[in-house]
Amino acid sequence: MILVTGAKGQLGADVVLELERRKQSYVAVDVNEMDITGKTSVDSFLCLHKPKYVIHCAAYTAVDAAEDDEEKCNRININGAEYLAKACQNIDADLLYVSTDYVFDGQGDAPYESDSPTSPLSVYGRSKLAGEKAVMQNLERHYILRTSWLYGENGSNFVKTMLKLADTRDTINVVDDQFGSPTYTIDLAVLICDIILSEKYGIYHASNEGYCSWAMFAKEIMRLSGSNCIINPIASEQYPTRAIRPKNSRLSKSSLDNSGFSRLPTWQNAIKRFLERGNPIEIN
Repeated sequence: MILVTGAKGQLGADVVLELERRKQSYVAVDVNEMDITGKTSVDSFLCLHKPKYVIHCAAYTAVDAAEDDEEKCNRININGAEYLAKACQNIDADLLYVSTDYVFDGQGDAPYESDSPTSPLSVYGRSKLAGEKAVMQNLERHYILRTSWLYGENGSNFVKTMLKLADTRDTINVVDDQFGSPTYTIDLAVLICDIILSEKYGIYHASNEGYCSWAMFAKEIMRLSGSNCIINPIASEQYPTRAIRPKNSRLSKSSLDNSGFSRLPTWQNAIKRFLERGNPIEIN
């Protein structure tokens, strides 16, 4: 049986749908069913259900808000990961921890390998890196899966924001000097379900294939959606945010190749499929 945390979130919801498609036995939880920031809550839930595998999608992901709420961010992303890892070790379960490109500082333009040096720039990035270390230190059988620029049908994301803004604006300023890979949660969910059952433990990087800037991504969203809204590329300095973002979020997929996992489709193919699915403008 597979336990999925953060099951109501953007990624977790699609992981649950993929498990259903595969007819896998699972238990899906969110904060109301199991509070990952409470050790007793985690221990009792895992002891009761005794999952063989845990897919840990729950996280504090409000990157800018984390700069002013570090304590809450750390409780969820660090303590939660530690409690889950220790509980998994106690019941002999495997754990897949979803991490982020924000564990890197974004220097240069070469794709980061899974063993590249980490140096996060933000509270969020530091918390996710500490969560990785908590998993690695407390659980023998684990997977660390770093991804980037997530979007899906559940919750808010960049794609929905762009489409919503395009309804009321003729022009949108979008940063053009941060590069990475948009990742469609449906595609990532398929890979996650492949990895969790593989026993090929380690650190992986996964995102849709190809790289682009946020402005390039926005232009493709407008083109495919038929919008006449113009995307105006700007520098990061012209759009200051509370948290510093890495300018290079390119992730190498050699870790997937070396373990025999298929890479995800291109980011252009993914956004096309996302827009074709229905009404992604609605923000839940």
